[in-house]
Amino acid sequence: MSRRFQVLSVLTVLLAFATCSPTACAWGNNGNKLIVNRAIDTLPADLRPFFDTSRAELLNHVNDPFVTVEKIPAERKNQFLYLEKYGRFPFELLPRNYKAAVSKFGKSKLEANGLLPWQIGVYSAKLTDAMHTGKWDDAKIYAAVLASYVAAAHDPFNTTDNMDGHLSGQKGINERFGTSLVDRYSSFFFMRPNDAIFIADPTDHAFEACLSSHSWLETVLYADREARRGLNAAEVARSPPHFVTMRNQFISNGATDPGTRPSQEDALHKANLMFASHGAISR
Repeated sequence: MSRRFQVLSVLTVLLAFATCSPTACAWGNNGNKLIVNRAIDTLPADLRPFFDTSRAELLNHVNDPFVTVEKIPAERKNQFLYLEKYGRFPFELLPRNYKAAVSKFGKSKLEANGLLPWQIGVYSAKLTDAMHTGKWDDAKIYAAVLASYVAAAHDPFNTTDNMDGHLSGQKGINERFGTSLVDRYSSFFFMRPNDAIFIADPTDHAFEACLSSHSWLETVLYADREARRGLNAAEVARSPPHFVTMRNQFISNGATDPGTRPSQEDALHKANLMFASHGAISR
């Protein structure tokens, strides 16, 4: 049964869309709580009771990594992965095995470019061990922190050194996308998460999550630029570059994460909702 404890590494794989700044990342406080709250409901019958009764503690601690960064700046390296530092998509220059990556690039370069997928693997193992040995208080904390890291892997801006928009002249886009959008429009999000599944290799799955998130980056940057020009959601959706990018994303989803593959209709709906929200926020 301990194998199934690793299911928590998919706590936040469930959402296609859910801020980051130089000192904080992922979806912001409310976004992380929203994700964890919905994710608990997807757990299998033998795991859900424990997490149901621990829901309040998970929600209280899911943003602990944000707080840790304020006290220990070195924690920041665990919350992102600058994929562009390793060539072109799908960034095969970067080994997914940590020891192999250190051997190839050196520890200092890896830390400078972020350790997010490996940190997910570390905390997945911590959670598994804590539950296997009956350390339930530790398990609650590990589950919350793990959920925060997994959420971070699903934020496109945690996969790029353009995380704050400074390279594309869109400073503040992370705040608009990751925090303001969620805080204003979360009640309109249509979330139908799949049931949680067992993941044999959480680190490898985390790399796939980062790749999938990164493939959304140009779509979000484009939508933000158009929103700032004053275009509404319908005008953005009619623009050819939008559909090219969306088409590529459908292909990517089907190839990299079949367990959470959205329908084309659902993906378009979520994207258009995002664009409409950006238009309202940016004006």
